[in-house]
Amino acid sequence: MGFFNRRARDGAVPAKHEKHHHGGAQNMSMAPSFGQWLKAVWLDVLTMVILGAIGLGVYFAPPAPSRSFAITFSDGEVVYPQFAYPLRKEIVPIWAAALLAALVPMFFFLVMQIRVRSFWDFNNACLGVLYSLVTAAVFQVFIKWLIGGLRPHFLDVCKPDPTLVRAAANGVGGFQNIYFTPDICTGDRKEINDSLESMPSGHATAAFAGFVYLYLYLNAKLKVFSNYHPSLWKLAVTYMPLLGACLIAGALSIDEFHHWYDLLAGAIIGTVMAFSAYRMTFAAIWDWRFNHIPLNRTAPFMYGAGDSELHGATFTRKAGWGWDNGSGQGFSNSRSAHAGHGVTG
Repeated sequence: MGFFNRRARDGAVPAKHEKHHHGGAQNMSMAPSFGQWLKAVWLDVLTMVILGAIGLGVYFAPPAPSRSFAITFSDGEVVYPQFAYPLRKEIVPIWAAALLAALVPMFFFLVMQIRVRSFWDFNNACLGVLYSLVTAAVFQVFIKWLIGGLRPHFLDVCKPDPTLVRAAANGVGGFQNIYFTPDICTGDRKEINDSLESMPSGHATAAFAGFVYLYLYLNAKLKVFSNYHPSLWKLAVTYMPLLGACLIAGALSIDEFHHWYDLLAGAIIGTVMAFSAYRMTFAAIWDWRFNHIPLNRTAPFMYGAGDSELHGATFTRKAGWGWDNGSGQGFSNSRSAHAGHGVTG
């Protein structure tokens, strides 16, 4: 797996016996065997499978709450027109949103390896985005299931028949008995159950969980917010994932599958999980000296140590970044001193 082997400035590949770590800690400069990799990640893979199974079970379960709703006033006016939109086809299906949120970041992680050339950087990035997506998905499906809310097209799929209430003598409540339960719905039961689980948006959750993580990764690898003035294209590329997340989430307001607050709740959940997952797998979020460095599973990262592994694992090659010499990361060294960009730790 030579593509992922880090090279020194002279182009030499580190020898397999070379150690830059203590005791039994994994060597972050070398790609592991499949067995070594599996030993390192099996528990995380198992955890994600279990969480995914739980999430799918909750996703397909009928909604737990029974929400009441009003239909019309005595004069025939719809009480809540925000729930009376027509049912339309989704612009972006949920499976497409989830795939985009996973595969697009992984594609960029792979592209970055053209220069980074680190198995562990690619490994941590891919695992991190999966952490973000899986935990965010489980978080949002539980809220949908236990809390939920009425979708904008609820009344259209419910097709309420108030005569069912009068015949059964139940299902009425509230002031002047204008509120009903879903028992009076005559539409498709699957669509009715789905229309009771509006909040939070699964599309927004997935989009922000994946693309905010990619945003943090690109910022770290391109050093957009660091110790030098980068090119404008780096800023544009770094923020493209956030644009993508907003477009995917916003599409759900066009096809009237979600209210704005559903989208906001999903975006918050996805963003929180993305930040959490990135910090689990990389040494920092905003600290430009360290936020590009993938963390070792078996040894602590020594902040301020100039000889840490993969301290040159950036895509940019400006201002001394991208070389295995500690420049640009708050360490005093000859290259950064000559370039005028070094900062003493």
